[in-house]
Amino acid sequence: MLEEKIEEAIRVELKRQAQERKELQVDEGDGLEVKGKIDLAALATAIAGAIAGGP
Repeated sequence: MLEEKIEEAIRVELKRQAQERKELQVDEGDGLEVKGKIDLAALATAIAGAIAGGP
């Protein structure tokens, strides 16, 4: 259950970042294929929020 929340938080955050910055590409299939720079601070915040039970 916790793993699913973390996976979803990562997926949602990376897609959000890709919408904001066109140089980041996220393709979803069996997993995620990510090309470009990721804002790790924003990703860490999203993961922490998922663990803490945030939205």
